[in-house]
Amino acid sequence: MSDPYSVLGVKKTATEAEIKKAFRTLAKKYHPDTNKNDPSAEKKFKEASGAYELLSDKEKRAAFDRGEIDANGQPRGFGPQGPFGGGQGHPFGDGGHFEYGLGGGGPQGGFRQGQAGGGFDDIFSELFSGFGRGKGGAKAKPQGADVKYNLAVSLEDAVAGATQRVTLASGKTLDVKIPVGLEDGQQIRLRGQGQNGGDAIVVVSIAPHRIFQRDGRNIRVDLPVSLKEAIEGAKINVPTPTGAVALTIPAGSNGGKTLRLKGRGWPAAGGHAAGDLLVTVRLMLPETVPEALKTAATAAGYDPRKGWG
Repeated sequence: MSDPYSVLGVKKTATEAEIKKAFRTLAKKYHPDTNKNDPSAEKKFKEASGAYELLSDKEKRAAFDRGEIDANGQPRGFGPQGPFGGGQGHPFGDGGHFEYGLGGGGPQGGFRQGQAGGGFDDIFSELFSGFGRGKGGAKAKPQGADVKYNLAVSLEDAVAGATQRVTLASGKTLDVKIPVGLEDGQQIRLRGQGQNGGDAIVVVSIAPHRIFQRDGRNIRVDLPVSLKEAIEGAKINVPTPTGAVALTIPAGSNGGKTLRLKGRGWPAAGGHAAGDLLVTVRLMLPETVPEALKTAATAAGYDPRKGWG
């Protein structure tokens, strides 16, 4: 490891508080939990942790300043085993070796037995728990990050409610309940399912529909009607987001006429009443118009645009 003072960016005259502050800044910046798949950040985090482990211990720091040990805590002028055979009997145990495990939020198990700890628990509690402690002096639980997920649902599921399965970044799958009358862009919070105890926030969007269009709290749909049904009238099963409903088409209905199915639109929610389903008649001629129909239309002799312009 490089000079520990240089690693932390402090002077050799730095106080304990200045050393702790410098390490806190670097730990927050390079912590692997916030730098996924970044080996360089992990390396810098380990270097900063090793430097802090040495300089936060008064005896080790004094020995380093006197030139008795190097930046790794090894006695100068001896081999890796030191004069005490693998560190046995050495005042610094195993030479200040530091172990860190990814995903653990900090040093695994602190330091090896016999080392003088550097207050890592306190620092990580500060970094990830609002720089404080809970009641009675107990350490606050580290607060993880929220993670957002996008989920597209059908208009039918938004109207009637449903359950959708979501796969989280961890690979875990959860069944998410879609409430009745869900709005586009609404968020569903899954407590504790985010990063390191944070929440998973599912942002729901309503996918475009093949035949339905939302209009405020109403839903619109075009209904294809034959010329015979428009002239004579008919009873037709009309699709709605919650199932088909029989609708009477009055005799003599023109194309563009809109019929209303009360309460079949967006469900009542948040103090709003349920909307309606607005069904617009669309006259559909056959692909091949029979000669008899052409003759009848010609014989009718009416002007569909009379009084229009």
